[in-house]
Amino acid sequence: MTSNTLTSWAAAALSAASLSLCSVAMAAAPAANTGIAELQHEWEVIQYTVPKSGREERFSALATQAHQLTRANPDRAEPHVWEGIILSSWANAKGGMGALGIAKQAKAEFETAISIDPGALGGSAVSSLGVLYYKVPGWPIGFGDNARAEALLKQALTINPASIDTNYFYADYLAEANRKMEALPYLQRALQAPPRPGREIADKGRREEINALMAKIKP
Repeated sequence: MTSNTLTSWAAAALSAASLSLCSVAMAAAPAANTGIAELQHEWEVIQYTVPKSGREERFSALATQAHQLTRANPDRAEPHVWEGIILSSWANAKGGMGALGIAKQAKAEFETAISIDPGALGGSAVSSLGVLYYKVPGWPIGFGDNARAEALLKQALTINPASIDTNYFYADYLAEANRKMEALPYLQRALQAPPRPGREIADKGRREEINALMAKIKP
């Protein structure tokens, strides 16, 4: 076999390998998108239709499913975002000191998502990490940091200023910081957010949270 033949064979082999890898990637993308949609829907169902007493176990199981998706798609930001959201919700449902370790796992997932693409899912990793920073206790118990929380939430608003979630989260942060009058415009903006196709459960639940917070802080 001549050198030219070897070169031609190697080129053909590389071309075939590239086509094969492209085919695998194209097949994997729809599967990943389906997995992300399933996580999103199940999270909404648990968060907004399951009684609080039943959420911890359901979120725990969903976190395992989410981790399988991130392991299969480590270079995509979206699975990391959703694993972080589910872990955060699990930590909230669990409560107490046992929740801190789960919250730290969520933090790591959000940081990974941000390192891949901070704008993924409308900046959801940025806003969700901001929420963790103001919900988790500060030093020496946890990693909570109000200044860091506000910076992240403001960053998320620059990424997606019309987001129902980020406007609500920033308003909630301001209310917890006893800056209630500052919070009202963000609640009003959140209520003006357009409906999200396929996310009717989440939109309904979030609007109920917005109205509840607005009623609580209005003078």
